[in-house]
Formats: sequence, C-alpha cells, structure tokens
Amino acid sequence: MPFRKIRSYSSALVFSLLLLPFAAAWAQEAMVLPVDPAPLVIETGATEAKFAIEVADEGAERSRGLMFRKEMAADHGMLFVFQQQQPLAFWMKNTILPLDLVFIDERGKVRAVLPGTPFSEAPISPSEPVKYVLELNQGTAKRLGIDPGDQVAHPLIGMVQ
Repeated sequence: MPFRKIRSYSSALVFSLLLLPFAAAWAQEAMVLPVDPAPLVIETGATEAKFAIEVADEGAERSRGLMFRKEMAADHGMLFVFQQQQPLAFWMKNTILPLDLVFIDERGKVRAVLPGTPFSEAPISPSEPVKYVLELNQGTAKRLGIDPGDQVAHPLIGMVQ
C-alpha cells in the first residue's frame, strides 16, 4: 500500500512540475482591458488631445496596470480611477514600457506629469492628492503640450463614486 501512495504522489509532483512553466507564463502575461467606448480628451493650451483608454478601476486592475506590456498604440492609454482624491504613488516594477504619468484631480485638472522609468521601483508621486492617473507612452505629454492646469474630459472623470 505505501508504494502506491508514493507512486501517486510522484505522479502528482511530476504533473505539477510540468504545469509550472505554463503558470509562470500566465502570471507574466500582459493584462489587456477592453477599450472604453468614450475617448478621453485633454484640452491643452493649443489643441485637444484624444486617447482611446482602458480603465483600471478595480484593485486587481490597478495593481497590474500596464505591467508586462511590450507595446501600446500612440493614441492609447490607461486611466486609473480611485474612489476618492488621495495621495498616490506609482512604480514601474515589471513595466517594460517607458511612460508618462499624468496625475489628475477630482475636477479633471492635470496636477502633474511625471516620467516612469521601466522596471523602476522608485515611487512616482505628485506633490498633492489626486483621483485619477493616466498612463501614456513616454514623450506623448511633451509632444502634445500636456501640462499642469490642462483640463481632462471623460464620462468617468468628475463622477461621484
């Protein structure tokens, strides 16, 4: 009888070891959320910048963000939505893409635009509380003239939750 138990444990162990590479690959797979049907619009001093966005408004989505993504279209971004205005800090652990982080207050005003360095664990945080963070490909904010004080419009911005 003990031989059968050892054999069944061995089979289970071998089976588990065979699944390990697949589990690791799944854990590192980039999460892609559906694109929100409404564009996000930023009114800069000179023009309007429009983006197709994915919305990360739940804990797991916000934690994962753009980790493991290898590319993102120039006119795309990810909007992180929090329940209330608060001090926020982001990091770039497991994030391959260099990003611009656009910190937005509860009224839709851009409060800060800060760079995100791939794989960095250093906190990226504005000097004041915010409710939203928009991640864009790095250089997008400078190229389009997105600066503190610009107004952001999207159906989720300014909503009471």
